[in-house]
Formats: sequence, C-alpha cells, structure tokens
Amino acid sequence: MRIPFPTVSDVATAVLTKPAPPPPVPKPSDYRAARLIAAIAGLLGALFALATPFLPVVQTTAEVNWPQSETIGNLESPLMAQVPVDLRASIPCAVAAQLPQGGLLLNTAPPQGDRSALQSLFVRVTENSVDVVDRNAIVASAKRADLGRCTSIDISSDVNRTSAAFTGLTATVERPVAGGPAGATELVTAPVEGTLNGDLRPQVVGVFSDLKGAAPAGLSFHMTVDSRFTSHPTLTKIVATIAAVLCTLIALLALARLDLADGRGHRRILPARWLRPTWADGTVIGTLGIWHFIGANTSDDGYILTMVRVAPHAGYLANYFRWYGVPESPFGWYYYVIQEFANISTASWWVRIPALLCGILCWLVISREVLPRLGRGSRGALGRHPLVRGDSVALWTAGMVFLAFWLPYDNGLRSEPIVALGAMLTWVSLERAIATSRLLPAAVAVFFAAFTLAAAPTGLMCVAALLAAIRPLVRIVVRRRRELIARGAGRRLGATLPQLAPIGAAGLLVLTVVYGDQTFANIQEADRIRQITGPNLAWWEDYLRYYYLFVQTVDGSVSRRFAFLAMILCLITTTLVLLRRRQVPGLASGPTWRLIGMVAGTIFFMMFNPTKWTHHFGAYAGLAGALAAATAIAVSRTTLRSRKSRSIFLAGLLFVLAVSFSGTNGYWYVSSYGVPWFDKPVQLHGHQSNTIMLVLFGLALALVGWQALREDYVAPPGDRPRRAATARRLAGVPLTLVALLMVAFEVLSLAKGAYSQYPSYSLARSNFDALGGNSCGLANDVLVEGNVNGGNLTPIIDPAHPPKNGDPLAGENPTGFDPNGIPDTLKADSVEVKPGSGNTTTQSVGVNMADGQNAGTGGGRIADAGVNGSTVALPFGLDPKTTPVQGSYQAGIQEPAHLTSSWYELPARSPQSPLVVLSAAGRILSYDTAGALQYGQDLVVEYGKRNPDGTVTKQGSTIPRDIGPAPSWRNLRVPMDALAGDADAIRVVANRNVLIGDQWLAFTAPRVPALQTLGDYIGTKQEVLEDWAVGLQFPCQQPFLHRDGVADMPNFRIKPDRPLAVSSTDTWQAEEFGGINGFANMLAGASTIPTYLKGDWARDWGSLERFDRYYPNATPAKIDTGEQTRSGFWSPGQIRMY
Repeated sequence: MRIPFPTVSDVATAVLTKPAPPPPVPKPSDYRAARLIAAIAGLLGALFALATPFLPVVQTTAEVNWPQSETIGNLESPLMAQVPVDLRASIPCAVAAQLPQGGLLLNTAPPQGDRSALQSLFVRVTENSVDVVDRNAIVASAKRADLGRCTSIDISSDVNRTSAAFTGLTATVERPVAGGPAGATELVTAPVEGTLNGDLRPQVVGVFSDLKGAAPAGLSFHMTVDSRFTSHPTLTKIVATIAAVLCTLIALLALARLDLADGRGHRRILPARWLRPTWADGTVIGTLGIWHFIGANTSDDGYILTMVRVAPHAGYLANYFRWYGVPESPFGWYYYVIQEFANISTASWWVRIPALLCGILCWLVISREVLPRLGRGSRGALGRHPLVRGDSVALWTAGMVFLAFWLPYDNGLRSEPIVALGAMLTWVSLERAIATSRLLPAAVAVFFAAFTLAAAPTGLMCVAALLAAIRPLVRIVVRRRRELIARGAGRRLGATLPQLAPIGAAGLLVLTVVYGDQTFANIQEADRIRQITGPNLAWWEDYLRYYYLFVQTVDGSVSRRFAFLAMILCLITTTLVLLRRRQVPGLASGPTWRLIGMVAGTIFFMMFNPTKWTHHFGAYAGLAGALAAATAIAVSRTTLRSRKSRSIFLAGLLFVLAVSFSGTNGYWYVSSYGVPWFDKPVQLHGHQSNTIMLVLFGLALALVGWQALREDYVAPPGDRPRRAATARRLAGVPLTLVALLMVAFEVLSLAKGAYSQYPSYSLARSNFDALGGNSCGLANDVLVEGNVNGGNLTPIIDPAHPPKNGDPLAGENPTGFDPNGIPDTLKADSVEVKPGSGNTTTQSVGVNMADGQNAGTGGGRIADAGVNGSTVALPFGLDPKTTPVQGSYQAGIQEPAHLTSSWYELPARSPQSPLVVLSAAGRILSYDTAGALQYGQDLVVEYGKRNPDGTVTKQGSTIPRDIGPAPSWRNLRVPMDALAGDADAIRVVANRNVLIGDQWLAFTAPRVPALQTLGDYIGTKQEVLEDWAVGLQFPCQQPFLHRDGVADMPNFRIKPDRPLAVSSTDTWQAEEFGGINGFANMLAGASTIPTYLKGDWARDWGSLERFDRYYPNATPAKIDTGEQTRSGFWSPGQIRMY
C-alpha cells in the first residue's frame, strides 16, 4: 500500500514523515488581533518611513569673517561647493591710496591661480581707477582721484545678483530721458554703483589682500558657507525612525501570524545541512579567497576608500572628487559598511572583506537555495540522493560561471557585490513565498529589494524579480483575501490591507537609512547636480554599455567579455529549450521562467542607469551562476539528445570564446603589473588565440551542417541506450569545462603577474605584506628623489681631451648639440582615450584624444643663463646654476648631431642610490616595460673603469629606461646593477641621425640621487590630494579633509600613470565638474618631484606633485559654526554650477 506523504514544494527541505492529523480549522477570532496589528502597524511603519525625508535635521551652519585678527592676513578657505550662499564685503576707500598700481584690495583667489580671473572676485587698483570685478566682469568702477569723496566700497553677492557700490561717491552720467523721444538723453547725478543680475557668485578659495599692517576700521568680509549637507537628525527624526523600525517589525510578526491561518507551521529559515561543506564549496570559496589576495581590483576602489576615510571628519559621505561635494545618497548605504572596516584598517585586503563575504554568501545561496528550487535535477549541495549524474554537473557549472563573473567584476569596493547578493536573496525569498503560499517571505523579498536598490542603481534588477513573481503573489493575496472574507474578516479592505501593509512598510523602511541625516530638499539638489553635470545618459543610449564591452580596454577584457557572453548564451539556450518543451524533466519551469524573466528584466532596467560602464555587469554574478545551472540541466536532459544539438551548443560556446579572446588580458591600473598579454589579445607562439577559436567555431558549424544532412539516415539515440546515456551525462560538461578553464586562466594570469614582478610591487605581494603589518601599499615601493640637486656627479677631465667651452656634458667635440638646443614649448604627445574607459568625463562611440603632462615639464625659458650658458627652464627643480643641459633641436635646416660627454665619476654603490638618472626631452630610442621598441634617436650610457693614469677604459653600454611621454621632460634611468660591478665611471653618448624636425633629443648631466620611499618622504600626517584612481594603493597617506563646507588645502598630489591621469583623473576632478582640482590649482602651482618604482624601473606607476602656494603665509580660516534646525523642504538655494 502506498503511504500518502505530504506534498512539500521545497525539495531542499522535504522530510518524509508519518501522515499528521488534519490541523484544526482556525476560527475567525483567532487571527482578528493579528489582522488589526498587521494593518495598523504596517500603515504606521510606512507612514513613519515616508515622513523621514521631510522631518527636520540640525544643520551645522558655517561662516567666515575677515580679518580674523587685529592684523591683516591672508586666509585659505576653499569651498567644496565652490561658491558661498552669500557674500558681503566692505573696504574703506581711504586704504586704496596705500596700494600702488596693480595692487589688490581684496580677492577671493590668488590672481596667479588657474582660472582665478574667470571665477573669482577681485577689488583691484589700477593707475587711474578702482575696479570691482566678478567673474571677469566689472561690477562697478570709480576713478582713483575721486576716492576722497568715498567712504567705503560695499559689495554683496547672492543667488540673485552681485552688486557693488562706492558709498558716498556720485558721478554725472548720461541716461535716456524717461518717457522722452527716442534717442533723447539727459545728464544726471547718480551713485557710483553697479549690479550684475543672476547667479554670479564668485568662487572662494580664501580671502587675500595686498594690504599690510593693522586692520583699519570698517574693513570686513563675511560669507555664509554652503554647509547644507553637514547635518544630523533631530530628536523628532530619530523617534520617527525608531517608530518606523518597530512598527515594521511588529507588522511583519503579525503577518507571520496570519501566515499560520493555513494550518501549517512555519518552515525553517535555513534548510537542514545548510552549512555542510562540499567539494564545490571548497573550490568556489577557496578560489574567492585566493583571488581576494592575488586578484585584480575594480576601477573605483580608490575613489570609494578615500570617500569613506574622509566621511567621519566631514560628518556625511560626500562624493568628494566631483559634483561639488554632494552626498552619495540616495545610493550608497553599503559604503558605510566599508567605512566601519576602514576605521579599523585601510589595508586593501581588509576593506575588501565585505565583498569577499558577499561572494561567499552569494555562492551559499546559489548552491543551497537557488539550485534546489530550480528542480530535482539541480539538487546541488544538499541532494543526498542524486537522480542523475547531471546533478553535480549543474552544481559545478553554477560555481564556475559564478566565479567567471565574480573574479573580473566584483573583487573591490564597488557596490556590485552587495547588489548581486541582494538580487539572489530577493529571488529566493520570492520563490519561498510562492512555494509556501506565505506572504512573510514576500515581505522579506521586498525588504531585500529596497535595500539592494538603495545600494546602487543597478539594484533595479530586484524590481525585475518582483515583476517576474507578481502574478503568483497576487494569486496568494487574492486567495487569502477570499478565505479571510469567508471566515468573517469583513470587507475586502479589511482582508487585503493586513496582507499588503506589512509588505509596504518593509519596502519603505529603507527611507530611514537613505534620509537618515539628510533631507528631501538636499537629496533633490544632489540629484540635480549629478544629472546636469553628468555623465547622465538617456535610456536609449544603453547600447554604449555593450559597445564598450567590445572595445580594446580593460573594461572590455577577455575575462569581462566571457562572463557576460556566457550568461547571454545560457539565457538564449535555456529560453529556447523551455519554449520548445514546456516541461523539462528535472527542471522546475516556474522558478526557471522567473529566473529568466529576472535576467531579461535586469537588462531592461539597466537601460535607466545614468552611466553606461561595463563594471555594472558585476551585479549579474549570482544570476549568471543560477542560470548556468539551469542551462546545464536543460541541455543535458533534452536539447542535447541529438548530436546536432550538442554541436550547436558547442559552436555557440566556441563563438563566445572567439569573441572573448579578441580582448586584452588587461586589468585596472596596478592590477595589470606583470600579467601576460595585459595590452593585447592572448597569443601562442605568434598565433592569435581568437583566430584559433574562430577556426574551431567554423569547424563546429561544418559539423552541425554535416549532422543535419545525415540525421534522417542514422539510428536515433534511443536505439543506442548506452551511448545516449553517456552523451546525456556529458552534454552539459563543455560549459562547465570552459568556465573552469577560464577561471583557471584568470587566476594563473594574476599569479604569474605576481611571480614575475617579485620582489617588485604587485597587488599580491602588497596584500601579503599587509597581513604581516606592512599595509602602506605602493608607498613602500615608490622611491622619491627628494633632493634633485644633491646627486650631481663629478666630471673626470682629461687634459688631453678637454671639453668644449669647459662643459663636461658637451665633451670634446660635440656636433649639432647646443645648451639652448631645446624648443621653448614641450607639449607631450596626446593620449588616445578609447570609448568606455572608466570614469572619463564623457561617454561616446568615437575615440578621443587627451592632452596633459606632469607639472613643470612643458619647457620654457629663464632670464639668467645657467652653468653652461643655457636659458632653458629645467624641470623637477633642477638648479640651472649647477646643472648643464645639451640639446640637438634645430629650427632651420636639419643637420646630424653627435655628442660624447666627458666621463663622470660614480660614487660608491649604496642601497639608497640604485639609479643613474638623466633628465631628458625629445624623442629617444628605448624599450618599454613590455619590451617593445619605442622609436627615437640614440642615447646610451657607457660605463668603464678608471685606470691609474686617470684615463677610463670602456666596459660596455646600456640604453636607459624611458617611461615617457615624449617630447616633454622626463627622467631616464639606468639601474646601477645594469653596470659592471667594478665600473666607476660613466658618460653619455647621443646621436641624431634622422633629419626630421621632431626627431631631436636633449638631456642634462647624469646624477646618482639618494632615494627614499614615498611613505617616508610624505609621511602619514600631511594632507594629500590622492587622485580617485590611487587611493587604495596609498592607504597610509592622509587624504585632505573637509568639514562644514570648507576643505583643507593639500600639500601634495599623487597621480596615477600618465595615460590614466590625463584621460580620467585630471578631467573627472576638474573644476567645471565641481571637482577638487579646481580649488587646489587656484591656491597653488604644482611642481613634479621625480619618483621611481623600486625594482620596476621602466614602469610609469604615476607621479608625485608638490603644491607651492601662491600665498605661502596664508593660514586656514577660522570657521564660525552654529546649529540651525531645518525642515525637510528647506534649501538655501541652488548650488551654482560651472
């Protein structure tokens, strides 16, 4: 006799038990209280959460007043919003007589600063007048001779107008006669004043004046700083938040009680043996752990780490680098989690632990929750009795495709890891709600979806999950409503509201986090700034995201392409199988269709993301793994019963590989150090891997055609049961195997990179160093030439061959070289910016060209000739009084040039002086870090051994390493270990044989400087402007701080390699986009300090620049702060954008 077992839809938790007695029919009165509590608490929770954005906060107000002592002094007060809320100034007219022509009575930026005249306010004195100039427009002007009749110059500026008046001073002016005939004018006496209408508030980086001595009576300056975002919640807001949380919890508990109305008890949250490890777990989690230490990071890691490091001092999480310092809200709560980790340590491996945990949890959800719900053929990690061998194939396929997605996209600080996890938790909760006909899991799903969406815009994928599950959820609500009405629950509203109110409260609870310390008006203004400043692309421009995936950049690398294309292959394959056969043995159609709908919906909703970078694809990681498992089941059970079908799937897989391997094996910034094929497609003995894959794809297509022609004439698989069974078992293996090989390729590529770099810098070595307590990253390996004039070498003068004009660098008989043989302007070659490069200011299809170079390397002339008569402006702080220079540039007819310098004496070898350095310009033949020849003119360093008679015997020669860019100034370097061990003399030999105008070269005398690490040179206390790309690599350096709307002025700037700097960080942080470069370049000029990457001398790691203030004696302004309660709708006005 067959025993009737209870039907349990979740096969992962099914337990065979004896038939239980039927549960008692619940009475209407049993759940009346639960219905009331669910409805009331749910409505209250939703209302409290909805009220949060509009409830008041306490704003920290900030004002700057000047002078700040009895003596006039200059102040630094760079504003994050660039302009103040309002500004007022008053200057006694009598003090204008103290200044000579060109003097400045008051200015809000140094006149030498970049764009100061275009952006700031100046009250200047000329020979004949005193002018008030705002943003290069004269507001008011008075004759200097008339100032005796003036009492004060009064200036005001706000969002509506900027005005200035010379109080007490009048002038006769001609104006049209009011109501008179056209062209009629009259002379009238009018105050000397002027007004510029509109928002023309000046940018303020400080208060500066050429006035000296005691502050005269009546001299004043006042501005209200825009500190709207520096706020904390009022008691009312805190109480509302607590009430929203408590009411929502009570409503969910009441909803759980209502779920019991079906007479069944609550299910376990986690299935039995949820934590039981498997071999797949060990492989996936082990790979995640290895990749955590040796794997590549993501593009925005430095960006995010700097934001969270500065946030505690600022009082809110500002975007920092761009957008006028607006907060990250409404997205970004996940960054607060990272902030808590950064408060303990800023080491890379530590702050990325949240991403690692997300990866591990994502896999556990896939293997324990997702796969069992896809059907019995995917029992995965919990199946004790696998029905077919394909079970393990599905599990391993899910794991490998998940890893193939996670490794290139999600090993950093960006929000994609938490979105990927949130998406899977949302889907699983919805499936549990559908399987159990319970609404508490649905409410939990809405809760997960809301917080996932608040983590990043890509969280819209959870909305796709909700829409895919909406129909069965509506059935549950309708069925339960009918049951409640039948049991006397009252009208429809009384039966529906208790079910929906808790779900609504769960979804709206996220507002208490998003608006925890900000207001509705503030977040609206932040969104306005981001939308207008951009990037902000329309939904119909989302094709760019997929186009960027196929551009030869790190954002379109082989690993990124494969992950996404493999998911698309799985999506198409599974969809076609389900369309052809509505019911696939071993695969649950409902959950699988909802999974497909979620993936398709995510592709749709991603169109509405305002930026189109490929790193957003990291959110698909969990979905891709789950979909791959469904594909493995589908193809192994149905489609691949025929050999033709197996060949079609194999052909599709080979095409994915061919397209994927057309990309480079590159990774972001320092992640690519030492990685093979980082700058080109993978090659094997000169053969392109993508070509090999394409040939195999062609062969697979030919096989498909051959099988299609003969399939009517061969026995069907059913006639060969053993071969058919074997084919079905192995049908899903190609995807598993290919994904496994791709994962292995990625891991081995980074492992090889770490091995080939050792003992030089690599991500892996840096992370393992951090485990041992040395967590300062690249700062330990960048060597700084702190004293560029301290390593000059002593020339060896041969009396038999004296140098020309006594210049040892010129040698005895130079031809075509001259101390002034260098053009006046040295503009570095432009950098190609390929479409889709991360965080470039624009997103488009075409290639752009970016210009820029290190500060002080652009050439120029000086007034006083240097040691060998040169008037060339030398770079890097080299002293022309002690540093000779020679160049072969010729303005007219081009002639060959040759120079052999005198020998220079090498110092004793020292670990602190591992390099011979020559500063050079022009185009010089060299080999880059990948060994590729860079065309140019010959420059070699010859080395030798001194003889007892003073002569030198040449031992050999070497080509210096040249990191570029040409033709601007840079530092060539020769490692001391590239010279013979007993060499004690060197000389420079240069030849220019190509007679083309741009083929020239110039260089200074060689030097052997003493070097120290960047960490020792800067320390950990000096405030530094770390470009957004470098923050994770310099975790010990202190980013400049900001608070109450005012930033500190940094002393140094750390930039990434030149292509990344000029194409991205220079532009992304630019003043016109509300970036931090604006105020820094206004307050100070920059000079490049020579740096070198230890042991990896030919690599351009980046650059270090020192800010040299235009007003070195200026002091940070004292900010007068207070507190003011502001409603959720209050705004001091719009932030002025460039």
